[in-house]
Amino acid sequence: MSKEITSRSQDYAQWYNDLVLKGGLADYSAVRGCMVIKPYGFALWENMRDVLDAKFKETGHQNAYFPLFIPKSFLSKEAAHVEGFAKECAVVTHYRLKNDPNGGGVVVDPEAKLEEELIVRPTSETIIWNTYKDWIQSYRDLPLLINQWANVVRWEMRTRLFLRTAEFLWQEGHTAHATAEEAIAETRQMLDVYADFAENYMAMPVIKGVKSPSERFAGAVDTYCIEALMQDGKALQAGTSHFLGQNFAKAFDVQFSNKENKLEYVWATSWGVSTRLVGALVMAHSDDDGLILPPRIAPLQVVIVPIYKGNDQKGLIDEKVQGIVKELKAAGIRVKYDDSDNSRPGWKFAEYELKGVPVRLAIGARDLENNVAEVARRDTKTKSSVSLDGIAQHIIALLEEIQQGMFNKAKAYREEHITPANTWEEFEKLLDEKGGFISAHWDGTEETEAAIKERTKATIRCIPLDNPQEAGSCILTGKPSRERVLFARAY
Repeated sequence: MSKEITSRSQDYAQWYNDLVLKGGLADYSAVRGCMVIKPYGFALWENMRDVLDAKFKETGHQNAYFPLFIPKSFLSKEAAHVEGFAKECAVVTHYRLKNDPNGGGVVVDPEAKLEEELIVRPTSETIIWNTYKDWIQSYRDLPLLINQWANVVRWEMRTRLFLRTAEFLWQEGHTAHATAEEAIAETRQMLDVYADFAENYMAMPVIKGVKSPSERFAGAVDTYCIEALMQDGKALQAGTSHFLGQNFAKAFDVQFSNKENKLEYVWATSWGVSTRLVGALVMAHSDDDGLILPPRIAPLQVVIVPIYKGNDQKGLIDEKVQGIVKELKAAGIRVKYDDSDNSRPGWKFAEYELKGVPVRLAIGARDLENNVAEVARRDTKTKSSVSLDGIAQHIIALLEEIQQGMFNKAKAYREEHITPANTWEEFEKLLDEKGGFISAHWDGTEETEAAIKERTKATIRCIPLDNPQEAGSCILTGKPSRERVLFARAY
């Protein structure tokens, strides 16, 4: 099979697109800027979603669903919020079509104009807080811990599969609390949930931090984030958790009677991750031969390929493999026996390598005689001959070894690409020649941050949590600074 994958060194963006398309994760759609998530890609997202959903429920959250459409007036109630999303909103203005009397198919019926336009949700704070006004009356109703799995629309002009599309899938948590302290604790807790998921399931190391004011979520008091580093040295924001203060509660008049029977505005959070995590997974681990997927969330963890001549050999292999498959499934391993006769074993090997299946077993007639199988790892491309006795325990241990190895490799790359810069010249040189995170002093002003972004396209990715305090001088202005922040070019 000719995979025709562009190499990372030749064209990283095309390499990424090749893997997403040829690896069977997604396809382009007839709607500009939108994508079709194919079964293999959706199975990967489902595995990610299921882990996260369980973690949300373990921390006391419940799932609900809110409308796709948001009255335009709702977005007008929180000034910073509407300003942050105004340029990305898709607007519904009419509710009916009719046949064109001139034979031109269907046209919008001008008589069916909505009294108030509806916004296709870019995020749900406004409609949720309008609802919470009816749900929250007393301190006994708090905390209110709600999550929804949904799609959102942000009208992006420059799109890339999974990383930036006009419509994408995500989850968004929206919680209400009696005190600021409780809300901040919730915000930090969910950031920890995201970081745990990224590192222990995606095998992707992240830096936890807080955003600078200009990078904050529209309407938030503070935005916490996890930042990951891709193999081309660019950063990717992998998840955010926002402390919203009382901004939305005041905008939608959500008050509660406290224990002293006095009215107070509630304190709010919101937090979310999206299908861009699939894109992060591709870019953090994969190579020029295809996807490399971490075992804990890979749709398929093991594939078994028979190698035989004639039906007699195949029958013997089938009989042995049935027992192996049963044993692996009993151990909770996602396994496939590919005994289809429309492709040669070499083609299958290349196909599953492209799809990033962590472990491949090949079993032939001679292997049966010796009671062994050839076990190939996708991450290191190493092969070994393993006894079929106790094969399930061997595979369980191997999958864990692969999971940890992938994390260690990504972390080593990340650590090698966090570099301090003390002068502007050094900063620019590192950005252009090495990439990655650059740890540098900043004077704390939005003007300087904007000037750095305009000159270099680098942004402040985050101010790391528990950041060491260190007196220094801003790399651009020379003004005093009390700590370093992390800059990078980003997706």
